[in-house]
Amino acid sequence: MSDEKADGKKMTKHTEPAAGDGLRVLLADDHPVVREGLCAILESADGISVVGQAGSGEEAVALTARLQPDIVLLDLRMGGMDGVAATGHILRQCPRTKVVIVTTYESDADILRAVEAGAAGYLLKGSSRAELIHAVLAAARGETVLTPSLAGKLVRARTVDVPQLSERECEVLRLVSQGLTNAEIGRKLFIGEATVKTHLLRAYRKLDVTDRTAAAVTAFERGLL
Repeated sequence: MSDEKADGKKMTKHTEPAAGDGLRVLLADDHPVVREGLCAILESADGISVVGQAGSGEEAVALTARLQPDIVLLDLRMGGMDGVAATGHILRQCPRTKVVIVTTYESDADILRAVEAGAAGYLLKGSSRAELIHAVLAAARGETVLTPSLAGKLVRARTVDVPQLSERECEVLRLVSQGLTNAEIGRKLFIGEATVKTHLLRAYRKLDVTDRTAAAVTAFERGLL
C-alpha cells in the first residue's frame, strides 16, 4: 500500500518488519514501472515478500537501515548515488543483507565494480521470471548469482591489469572531471601548471588514453576515482 504526502505526491512503498514475512526483499530502481514489474514477479513466488520500494540510491540505503530486508535488488544507474556506492553503504550498515544488482548494463567494468563493492549477484533486466526468483533465493543462501552470459565478462574483467595511479594523479583527474583547467587545478593543489601537465601525461600512459576527458572517464570506469 503506498503512502501519500500531504501535498499529494506519491512516496515510495515500504512496510515495517513483521513476523512470518518469509524472505524479505527491498526493490530500488528510479523507474516506478520497473519496480512494479519486479514486485509482481517476486510476490508471485511462495515465501518472498517485497517489503519496500526505493526510487534512489540514497532512499535504498535509508530504507534498508530501517526495514532490515534479507535481499536488496538494486539498479546500477540512478540519479544521485549509484548502485555501487549504495551497495557499499548498505553492506556497512546491514552486513547480513544481500545485494543483487539488476540492470540493463553489462560492461566488464560495471560488473567488476559491483562485485568488488560486495554485491552478491549481477542480473540483467531481461532475465526471466525463473532466473530472477532463483537469484533471490540463491543470494539468500549465500551463493553468488550471475546471469550466465555475464560469467565470461567477469573472468575477463578480473584478469585485466588495473593501472595504479598515484594519489596526486587521482587528485588531478578528479578535478579534471569537475571541469577545472590545468591552471585552476594547479592553484587548487598548490602546484605549478607544468606539474599538472606532467601528472596528466603520466596518467594518459597508464590508462592508455590521449586526452584529459578520456583519462577521467576511464579512471572512473575502472573504479580508480
